[in-house]
Amino acid sequence: MPRAKKPANPFRHFHSSPEVIRLVVMTYVRFPLSLRNVEDLLSERGIDICHETVRLWWNRFGPMFAADIRRQRVNRIRGFRQWNWHLDEMYVRINGEMVYLWRAIDHEGEVLESYVTKTRDKATALRFMRKALKRHGSPEVITTDGLRSYKAAMTDIGNSAKQETRRWANNRAENAHLPFRRGEPAMLRFRQMKSLQKFASVHASFHNHFNSERHLVDRQTYKARRSAALAEWQNLMA
Repeated sequence: MPRAKKPANPFRHFHSSPEVIRLVVMTYVRFPLSLRNVEDLLSERGIDICHETVRLWWNRFGPMFAADIRRQRVNRIRGFRQWNWHLDEMYVRINGEMVYLWRAIDHEGEVLESYVTKTRDKATALRFMRKALKRHGSPEVITTDGLRSYKAAMTDIGNSAKQETRRWANNRAENAHLPFRRGEPAMLRFRQMKSLQKFASVHASFHNHFNSERHLVDRQTYKARRSAALAEWQNLMA
């Protein structure tokens, strides 16, 4: 019986260690920093790399790390009851043109899906919702704003009874946009929808992984969660 092949090491052909690559990618995606900010911060710590190396590494390894985080989290949360989802869309400017970033947030504030489109009609809402439901299962309640595309899409898939549109009920989704908004000025906006989709998906996974809910727990619990998140992060792609 032939032996199963080991997966290829993604860090091969790179002179830097996996620890340095993980640190660079985490610093750029997790915090609102530019490529040159990351270069300067690492230079102070004795790591001499070019800002274009930061760009190369986050484009190469960011989606890989995010996919590994997403796969583990989806497997864990599928066994738990989905209480409430919050769906919302935000404007993002690309070369002077406004596009829409659709996001699904769960009842704990974690980002489930990110989807970039040029329109926000019924067909777009339907594609977005089917994608989220297929990957994460069905929640008990879906909270949205007053956009009529949501209601039309939910009627098509038979979820209209689960929709909730009370005033201020969708504040959790509005607040969940803030970490992403902080990173836009540092990145000098986006140039293509493809790059926006990639960064939004990667940023969502990183935010979920390091979200320790520090405003809801005491200091000791927060430190324990932070240490656990860092330890798990260091084992990614090991």
